[in-house]
Amino acid sequence: MIQPTMTLRGIDIFQGLLDAQEQRALVDELRDVIRAAPLFHPVTARGKAMSVRMTSAGRLGWVSDRNGYRYQERHPDGMAWPEIPSSVIGLWQRLVSETRLPDCCLINFYGEGARMGLHQDRDEVDFTWPVLSLSLGDEGLFRVGGADRSDETSSVWLKSGDVLRMGGPARLAFHGVDRIRFGSSRLLPRGGRINLTMRVVG
Repeated sequence: MIQPTMTLRGIDIFQGLLDAQEQRALVDELRDVIRAAPLFHPVTARGKAMSVRMTSAGRLGWVSDRNGYRYQERHPDGMAWPEIPSSVIGLWQRLVSETRLPDCCLINFYGEGARMGLHQDRDEVDFTWPVLSLSLGDEGLFRVGGADRSDETSSVWLKSGDVLRMGGPARLAFHGVDRIRFGSSRLLPRGGRINLTMRVVG
């Protein structure tokens, strides 16, 4: 069993779990995913555009628009979501389960100035499975609190190759990314941060 290098408010953090070669290979796989299901700019139910762009892989994809937050079987442009890359499945099997695989791999891209406000991952049916999150590219300042938005928060800089496992009481913790250090990594030629989150929807 792989042990986390640190724990932050109940979230297991595996720092530097993917080496440089593994990161580059995964980015190549993600380019194929994005060609099949292009990144899009989601909007909130109130019509406000998010600063991140996103897409998904797997049986279901997560979308956000004026109709609300939800999982659906097709990209907003109508195509089916591509399969989750094998290396991502392998990471899930190492850290979560060899038998129950994720239904969705959400891919968020943070360009310069992008952020993600505090939120809970609660659109799934089954909260007994953790959310597994992988950072690639520029460093991101990850902030996490408790089950209530007003709870005290703590922050840590996530680097390329770091992995988080949000399970147990931390599964419904409020969390977000306050900012990225644009240009802090050379993994992506034009800079930016990719975050993958693998989820069992239920």
